[in-house]
Amino acid sequence: MAATLTIHDESATGEPLLELTLHVTAERITVGDLIRQRVWHEVDEYNRRKPETFCGLVQPTDSERTLNGYRLTQPRTIDPDIQLAKAIDAFAGNRIIMLVDDRQVESLDEEIVLGRDTRVSFLRLTPLIGG
Repeated sequence: MAATLTIHDESATGEPLLELTLHVTAERITVGDLIRQRVWHEVDEYNRRKPETFCGLVQPTDSERTLNGYRLTQPRTIDPDIQLAKAIDAFAGNRIIMLVDDRQVESLDEEIVLGRDTRVSFLRLTPLIGG
């Protein structure tokens, strides 16, 4: 069964940052596979369109944070494998938290059952300055 999944990025305060739609070909997927599909999708979109800013889960190397994403210091193609490694590292380091139907998932191997109303949210945590 193919499913259309809407992913929401939010700040730690619940402020919406980004909404992204993925087409998933199975009704069960691991957290790691979902992160992979999400990162590859957003990198593919950027590389095909080459917009001024990259809107993605993690910041690309040699870019600066802007209000609406990340601006690359030198326009180029983004490597999806490097972005995926950064995303996995951020998830493992609790800098990004994934919620599935308002329940935190904690393992890349955890399996998610996707239904018509499944809600997936990514929360980007910002470290406190000096702490």
